Amino acid sequence: MATAGGAAAAAAAPQAMDEKARRTRDLLASFYNTDPSAAAAAAAASSAARPSPTAASTSPLDTINSASFDPDVYMNVLVQQSNLEALLQRHVKMAAEIKNLDTDLQMLVYENYNKFISATDTIKRMKTNIVGMEANMEQLLSKITSVQSRSDTVNTSLFDKRENIEKLHRTRNLLRKVQFIYDLPTRLNKCIKTEAYADAVRFFTGAKPIFEAYGDTSFHDCKKASEEAIDLVTQHLKTKLYSDSEPIESRAEAVVLLKQLNFPVDSLKSNLLEKLEDCLLNFQKEPTQASIGDISKTFRAYLIIFPDSEKRLIELAQALFSNRYETVRENLRKRIPSTDLLAMLRSLWEDATAIDEVIPEAALPAFSLETTRDIIRQHIATAFLHLQSEISDVLVRTPSTSNGKLEESQLQTAMETSKVKVLQGCIDLLQEFHHLIDGNTELLVKLRDLIIDWVQEGFQDFFQKLDGHFHMLSGRSTSPSQEMESVQIDKVPTALVLMLAQLCVFIEQTAIPKVTEELASSFSGGGARSYEYGPPFVPGEICRLYRSSGEKFLHHYINMKTQKISKLLNKRFTTPVWIKHKEPREVNMFVDLLLLEFNGVVSEVKQVLPGLIRRHRHSDSTGSTTSSRSNPMREDMLNRSNTHRARSQFLENHLAKLFEQKMEIFTKVEYTQESVISAVLKLCLKSLQEFVRLQTFNRSGFQQIQLDMEFLKTSLKEFVDDEAAISFLLKEVNNAAHERCLDPIPLEPPILDKLISAKLAKIKEQSPNMQ
Repeated sequence: MATAGGAAAAAAAPQAMDEKARRTRDLLASFYNTDPSAAAAAAAASSAARPSPTAASTSPLDTINSASFDPDVYMNVLVQQSNLEALLQRHVKMAAEIKNLDTDLQMLVYENYNKFISATDTIKRMKTNIVGMEANMEQLLSKITSVQSRSDTVNTSLFDKRENIEKLHRTRNLLRKVQFIYDLPTRLNKCIKTEAYADAVRFFTGAKPIFEAYGDTSFHDCKKASEEAIDLVTQHLKTKLYSDSEPIESRAEAVVLLKQLNFPVDSLKSNLLEKLEDCLLNFQKEPTQASIGDISKTFRAYLIIFPDSEKRLIELAQALFSNRYETVRENLRKRIPSTDLLAMLRSLWEDATAIDEVIPEAALPAFSLETTRDIIRQHIATAFLHLQSEISDVLVRTPSTSNGKLEESQLQTAMETSKVKVLQGCIDLLQEFHHLIDGNTELLVKLRDLIIDWVQEGFQDFFQKLDGHFHMLSGRSTSPSQEMESVQIDKVPTALVLMLAQLCVFIEQTAIPKVTEELASSFSGGGARSYEYGPPFVPGEICRLYRSSGEKFLHHYINMKTQKISKLLNKRFTTPVWIKHKEPREVNMFVDLLLLEFNGVVSEVKQVLPGLIRRHRHSDSTGSTTSSRSNPMREDMLNRSNTHRARSQFLENHLAKLFEQKMEIFTKVEYTQESVISAVLKLCLKSLQEFVRLQTFNRSGFQQIQLDMEFLKTSLKEFVDDEAAISFLLKEVNNAAHERCLDPIPLEPPILDKLISAKLAKIKEQSPNMQ
């Protein structure tokens, strides 16, 4: 039951407000109405006029404000339909309503009482002010009547004299005009002498109606003299019009005067427009010879003189600014500074605004804004192209190896120059572009967001194109557009490829973060246009691009070096007939060539990549071979037969392969000297193994391979730290030669040591400074 009561109270909330207002009106009506029955009737009529929320019957609870209200019935129904809590709420609500009604009634009585007092005071003041007004009005009427009678008397007495005065005045004016007509030729001649042509035209046009009316009678001579004088004025005006020495304003004034004399000035329009074109052409060539203010005044004068020439003037104005903006575009090819470009664009914008005040139909500000957008965008793109060209020039001048050697720090200097050119070039561009958004002119404010977008897009596009240019320089370009420009791989310096790899690392780790930081601090915002493919500059994407390219260049360098050395090895192993090889006397010359190529790799890598090359750590490298092989155990092995030793060694090698631990030879290449040199050596030795497998050896050929590999094992220690992998690969070459040998009997250790020692001594004599 309580729930039903609460729902009914919520539904009746809007009606309660209307009921309160109605009860207030009823109370006021009953307060001011002297007949209680009439008030009751009004309340009843008001209740009848309101639509009932329930059309079937009226609840006793809704009759509290009607004349038929029964308190007993109301209380019985209320008690039956409500619980104790609802009755208490009803009591509190009714008490509040009674209090509010009493307060409202009291306020209304006070307000009406104040109004009654104010109305009483107003009536009293009106009675006081009206007293004596009738006598004053009668006195005023008598004075007005007296003034009117005296005015009529004066008008009557002066009427005859006024008529006479007006007649004399008309006569005087007529005489002055006649005198002016007779004096007109003299006046015109004076104006001609003083070049006051405007006054002459004004005098003649003023007298022209009189000449037209009386020129053939009384003023015939004056008319003839005046016409002769005005013909002379016309000649002077035409002379001024065609004179190049006269300012354009004077010529425009001459046209206006000729037009007032009914001279056919339309025939002069084409001539004047041609002169205007010449003037604009001279302004384009030498802007200092005239100011845009003069041009603006000229356009304004032409519009006044020739209103139908507006279309032609619009074409001339648009052509003027098109040619001036084209001049700015030509200057962009010279890589002008941003400050100079802004000065030219600002001057053009101000000139266009000045002309727009005269010819708004030409829409020069809109044209200037659109053209400036294209020019600034072209300037930004041109700046990036110049930077790419400068970087390319530095890389193209990269020194190449000559006889396997490079001058000390020559490649390192080129590498540092390339890094500085990339990083400092980007910073210089950012400083240049900052001038484009630093100004507070109306033009730059309108284009600021677009310029920010273009700069960010420019760096994104610049780094992508620079990456493609790197690939073209390395001979690896796969783009169809760069296929024709791609350099042949055989002609690409290997040092350049290595520099490109290291430069990619520098761009990824240093240049991109620096550019990103500068863009965030000085070129944040933008977003002038919607981006369908994300933000304009994505540093993460650029970093991934250069990380991938750097790895490709590094592997490309390793492959180029490996291919070059492999060609040398292939020539060495395909030229001689190994099955008829003579007994080895010394280390083969190809080993010296191989070591020379390795020294070239070391020379390049040392100057470009970080890290240190281990140099000859073992103090016994020049003599340890003999001591390690001249021991009692090896002396005992000399007593065995050659055939038994060969068969035993073959079995030992195969058994060792079965039980030895698997060695990882080719690991991931890092951007360090040790990693790159190890990779080149491993690939070359692997190629050497394959070349050996393709040949068939006699005993001497196998022994020559054994001697060469043993010497390489000693010499290659100074190039890499991974001695185990190098030893393993050299051992694999020996095993391959052993497998392909018809009589695999190795050299005796003492002979092997003797030959290697002789080679080392020979090298030491040729290079005294070698350590």
